[in-house]
Amino acid sequence: MTSDLLAPLDLAFWNIETAEHPMHLGALGVFAARSPAAGAHAADLLAARAAGVPGLRMRIRDVWQPPLALRRPFAFGGAAREQAPDFDPLDHVRLHAPAGDFHTVAGRLMQRPLVRARPPWEAHVLPGEDGTSFAVLFKFHHALADGLRALGLAAAVLDPMDLPAPRPRPVPPRRGPLPDVRALPGRLRGALSDAGRALDIGASVALSTLDARSSDALTAASSGTRRTTGVSLDLDDVHRIRKAGGGTVNDVLIAVVAGALRRWLDERGDGTEGVAPRALIPVSQRRPRTAHPQGNRLSGYLTRLPVCDADPLSRLSTVRAAMDRNKDAGPARGAGAVALLADHVPALGHRLGGPLVGQAARLWFDILVTSVPLPSLGLRLGGHPLTEICPFAPLARGHALAVAVSTYRGRVHYGLVADAAAVPDLDRLAGAVTEEVTALLAACGA
Repeated sequence: MTSDLLAPLDLAFWNIETAEHPMHLGALGVFAARSPAAGAHAADLLAARAAGVPGLRMRIRDVWQPPLALRRPFAFGGAAREQAPDFDPLDHVRLHAPAGDFHTVAGRLMQRPLVRARPPWEAHVLPGEDGTSFAVLFKFHHALADGLRALGLAAAVLDPMDLPAPRPRPVPPRRGPLPDVRALPGRLRGALSDAGRALDIGASVALSTLDARSSDALTAASSGTRRTTGVSLDLDDVHRIRKAGGGTVNDVLIAVVAGALRRWLDERGDGTEGVAPRALIPVSQRRPRTAHPQGNRLSGYLTRLPVCDADPLSRLSTVRAAMDRNKDAGPARGAGAVALLADHVPALGHRLGGPLVGQAARLWFDILVTSVPLPSLGLRLGGHPLTEICPFAPLARGHALAVAVSTYRGRVHYGLVADAAAVPDLDRLAGAVTEEVTALLAACGA
């Protein structure tokens, strides 16, 4: 049985997970149905197709001493992906009773950790009570897949799409237990460069905590419960705001989050004076020729959200300037690049230090705002078109809210995940997202 050692960041996600803080990604897709039996048929299709997808058969197991051919420096005490010999799709695809509100069910399902002894993914099919729609909630552990990889795995069990054939991946050379001595000078230069970058990132993290004022509504004691909801916006409206206010589509989407938080916090009576929470904006560092094509390669930007600013266009301008500074510095430096340091931690360090790292997330950032790419082609399951999708991000320890955004077929879809006890009014925050877009359009004269 062949194995593939987890990349360092994958190993970090695997080890920081707890029962109250599962580290899985999610996406709730809503499909138009032609009959009440469409949901049951979709569940059968998902199970049948999953059996033929090698990536869905991969389980993760601890590997204290990898075989010689897999051994890398500091690999002892790590974990590896391998094909599960007893894989049964029916353990992963589940058909539920008809639901009136898909998000009510999705919230309960998102709070449940995946079974770590099996391939860490699930697909939950939720038929609609009226028979005109059904939903599928996909869950993938972050150690199994990042957003791009999860999209590929989900697409493999949906109806086939006409996509260009992928380029063949080069096979990395096998490594022995010791490094090639001819590479040592280059390795030494790389190590010194990495050490300088680590010091730079550490200093940036320390500085980011100075004069940072968030809100108790965003950083709360965790209950382990989850609530989800979604918001759908017209992409044309976002482009109108971008053309009038400047910046990128992503700048507008982040500014919308800042404005929505301001409205929501003020309505709750929490106040927004001086509030500028630190938003972590993940940035993919995946390269086509990476030695770990399945692994997470993430960095990030750390951006203060101008929640305290009362002017919608001023908030957009502040976000645009902050993101421009981040891009000028690059995703390999700055406080948002902490994830890159995972490469320099021994596997045993990830195993022993995982719980401490999970607790430190609250000191690093206040809210996650991530973008999940989707294809522009229409997605279908059993011939039923996907009409709406809400991406969901993991919720770190000490955080009450995470935001994920996807653009699909002319619509922008915000997926909100919250601690159910800390944020019982998540639907009100969703409403504030729509109100903020309306305010931006009015301010732009669009």
